[in-house]
Order: sequence, then structure tokens, then C-alpha cells
Amino acid sequence: MRLRFQKGTVSVSGDYNLPHTRWDDRTGENRALALHYRDILDYLNKSNISYEDDVLDLVSCPELECDIELRPYQEEALDRWLVDKRGVLVLPTGSGKTYLGMAAIQEVNAPAFIVVPTLDLVDQWRQKLKKFDTNIGEYTGRNKQLEAITVSTYDSAYNQAENIGNRFKLIVFDEVHHLASEGYRHIAELFASPYRMGLTATYEREDNKHKDIPKLLGGKVYEIETEELTGEYLSEYTVERITVDLTPEEKKEYDEKVEVFRNYLMSSNIQMRGPSDYRKVVMRSGNDPRAWKAVRARNAARQIAYNSKSKLNELANLLKTHRGDRIIIFTRYNNLVYDIADRFLIPPITHKTPKKERKQILQRFKEDKYSAIVSSQVLDEGVDVPDANIGIILSGTGSSREYRQRLGRILRPSDKKAKLYEIVSKETGEIQTSYRRKT
Repeated sequence: MRLRFQKGTVSVSGDYNLPHTRWDDRTGENRALALHYRDILDYLNKSNISYEDDVLDLVSCPELECDIELRPYQEEALDRWLVDKRGVLVLPTGSGKTYLGMAAIQEVNAPAFIVVPTLDLVDQWRQKLKKFDTNIGEYTGRNKQLEAITVSTYDSAYNQAENIGNRFKLIVFDEVHHLASEGYRHIAELFASPYRMGLTATYEREDNKHKDIPKLLGGKVYEIETEELTGEYLSEYTVERITVDLTPEEKKEYDEKVEVFRNYLMSSNIQMRGPSDYRKVVMRSGNDPRAWKAVRARNAARQIAYNSKSKLNELANLLKTHRGDRIIIFTRYNNLVYDIADRFLIPPITHKTPKKERKQILQRFKEDKYSAIVSSQVLDEGVDVPDANIGIILSGTGSSREYRQRLGRILRPSDKKAKLYEIVSKETGEIQTSYRRKT
């Protein structure tokens, strides 16, 4: 019995039928996804079947030690993970998930591969990993250098998983909810790493694909809520929702757009019970002009509610109230970002903002040269945002993940109590969106 790694699979030559394997007519051997390497070893050992194991070809690795001191809840999370060296740890933004990953690397003391969504996070991880007295590798589109500890993006890991999937004993997925997407799940499937960790502040996905994560690296082994850490480790905070009226002109146009959408639903006998029903309408819009018109009308209505002029007036009041505070303003649409930037002379950050300019804005915010910044969704995840104590949501999705990420941006420990405002338009669908994001 011999096990080998071949392009993201474990090839098994021998006379036994092993779990998770299938016969491959091309090679005349049984084969399994590399994901099942650990399960196959467990089966062979429990069955007292002798075998040669040539699967792992680990990157050269020195003794991995770093000087970090974990908080009590971090120690508890790590202990839970160490029981099986698999599973997901769910902790709020700002609670030190990176240090948990580093502590796991030290405990395993073997080559580790860390997967993150953005190049910004690659840089942040590599900076913190310098606590280890070893070279820190990077495997991305800009640099491909494998070291005992290597940080990669999901995209690069996906592209090369079948070639490097046997080089590391531990794989860590930061912002692990990304792993459940159709393509990225192949990273976990094609890596043979027997030890696996997922880190996130927001495990659940609206499409429920997070339910696949336990099969890929183990289920949730630890979770702690924001409220359990506020006061000692995160700032105390309050949330206030402010409702504003649409202007008469906005209200008239909003009602007209909503009526177009409702009329289409009634004539097509479609009931809106959830996101999947709306997706049906979107699918129809490809070849049904009436559906296309209905979708455009609904989107226009949402834009009116999200970008109401009354919101800007309320924002002006809040900016006066919180002079001297550090403020992040969140919106959903770029056009509102730029409107706010022009009206209040607040630096804007969107996906169009060059990386160098974005870093400069965040650095000046950190140095108190700017007291406020405004952004669309690019600051929700994967960007190291300096401490703030006031958050203002002018618009957003109904995603609880997005809400928690935005809340986390203002919860770093501080002398000032944090406050999150939501400004929503009365008598619009935005009221329901606001309720949904908190559930």
C-alpha cells in the first residue's frame, strides 16, 4: 500500500478499498481528493494496514516560536481547536484572530499556509508574522516564494492548489466564509494539509453555503459574541437608528417605482418570500422586457431610499454633534460617497481609489489629520482601518455579516464609548433591510 500526492489528489496503489477513494481507469489506481488524506491515514492506522506514505513534501521548516500572550478567551479558543487541530473559530472584529492563527502555528510547529482574501491582508499578516524568527513567504500574483510560513490570497491558492497542496501541514483560512464559494472550496479539497483552521467574525452566509465548511476543514469549534468582550477587550457601544422622511419629490418617485415592481409581481403571480424569489425575477429579466423594467424600477426605488437628501441633512447634524470624535461613514453606493465628500470635504474611499491614495487617507485618519472618512463597501473587510469611535451607516445591505464588520470598525478599546448610527428612510423597504441585518 502506497500513498502519493498527484495534482490535488491522493493516489493509492494497493489491494485494499479505502474510504473516499474511487478507481481511476487512466492510472489503474484508486484516487481521493487530497482533502481526505488525514481520514485515509486514520483508517489505515486503525485497521493495522501497513503502508508507505509519500504524500507530504513539506517545505523546509525551522523551529517556529513567537512571543505572543493570548487573552483568556483566545486561550480557550485555541484549546478547543487543538483537540482535533481542525475547525472554525468565530470571534468579533478587533478581538485578535490573527494572533490565534499565530499561536496555532507555534503549537503545530510545522510548515503553515495562510489564505486571505486581499493583498492588504497579505501585507498585514506578513507584518505580524515577523514575530517568528524566520522568513515569511508570499504566494500571490506579485510574488511566489514558499517559506515555512507563507501567506497567499484565495485567488492564488485556488490557481496553484494542485501543485503546492502537499507542502504544508497546517492551512489557515482567514475570513473563512469565502471558502464556501463555488471556486474557493477547491483550495481545501486539493490541499492535503491534515491540520486546518478557519477564522472569521461572520461565519454565516446569506446563501447558506457556509454549511459546506465543516466538510472542508471541520465545523465551528469556538464562538464568542461581541457583547461578551465589550468593556474589557472591546469598547462599550450603543446603536441608534434615526429615521428620516423622503422629500415630497423623492416620495412620489419612490412610490411610482415600487408600484411598477409590484404590478409585475401580481401579473406574474410571484410572491416575494425571500432573496431566492427576487433572483427568479432577475433571471426572467434576461428575456422578458417587463421583468427587466420591474428590476430596474426596484433598483431605482432602493437608490432613492438609500440616497435621500434628508440623510445628508441628518449627517450634517451628527457631524456637528461629534466634533472631536473619529468618524467612519458607511454607504452602499459610490455616488453617495462622492456627494458626501464634496459637501462635507471628507476624504472618500471606494474601489476606484488607488491603493497608494487609500493608504495615505487611512494614515492621515490614524494621525488625526482627518477626523472622518467616508466609504462604500471596501472598508467592510480586509483593510486595516485605524481606530474610530463613531460609525454612521447611511445605507447597506441586509447582511448581518456586513453589519457586524461595520460595527467592529468602532470597537477597538478606547477611552470613549463607541456609537453606531443607522440613518434609514421612513416608509420604504430600507426599514426591513435594517431589521434584517441585525438578525
